[in-house]
Amino acid sequence: MLSEPRSGRLAAWGNALLAGLVSPDDAVLAIVGEDAVHRVEGLPGESAPVGLTLALGRLRTLGVTGLRVALPAPGHPLGLSGPPEFNARALEAEEAVVCHGAAFGLVPEVFEAGPAGDVHVEVVWHCLPVREAVPADVPSLGEAERELAEALREATEVLTRLDVAGSGPVAEAAIDAYRARASGSRGREVLAPGYPPRAARVLELAQRVGALVSLAGGGGHGGAVSASEMSGRAAALRPVERTARRAQVAAYNSVVEERGVG
Repeated sequence: MLSEPRSGRLAAWGNALLAGLVSPDDAVLAIVGEDAVHRVEGLPGESAPVGLTLALGRLRTLGVTGLRVALPAPGHPLGLSGPPEFNARALEAEEAVVCHGAAFGLVPEVFEAGPAGDVHVEVVWHCLPVREAVPADVPSLGEAERELAEALREATEVLTRLDVAGSGPVAEAAIDAYRARASGSRGREVLAPGYPPRAARVLELAQRVGALVSLAGGGGHGGAVSASEMSGRAAALRPVERTARRAQVAAYNSVVEERGVG
């Protein structure tokens, strides 16, 4: 969760393009990032996949006025509104973009080839029909910010209690890495032109919480030497991870809500 999901980049820079704040070339460059190429398949009026520039222009002509992010997980359809077929594809990908103004959604499929260190990545966004309804479980920016402040404290306590006590230098190194990641993200440009400063602040904090959860969950057994203790760690971190995902979605979707189209 520390890095931006592809759906986040597409929604953020797509919204900036729809608002006339960036050029199509700049938007596509930011969306593609380090990938080789992105295409959109299933777009109305197109029999084959098309490039992002054409796809975003076509979506605008079809009535799309904003783009929202969905980051669903099993049992948590965050940001989705149906139908079941779209929700299932989004859940499999763990992310999606839902259009506002026209009933379409975009789900990424990632193709990788090549050796480690020289991986060629292509992304195909599948354009599918969606249900026009309120997205599931998306908080306001204010709610997300308050929830994150508490989640960051809880995540730090969990990591300290379950890792430091049992693994000494290993856990201390993990905490140092977390602090370095958090410090390194300060001042980094996130989101895209047109987003309120509060949204960038919430997204940055959500990424910090997500990084801490990843360190706690992926740093080995640490202090949780028994199966019950490992289960306890997972249970303690699950609501923290959910809070961070909800905040990410709130940040990416905030510009759509702020324009009053939500």
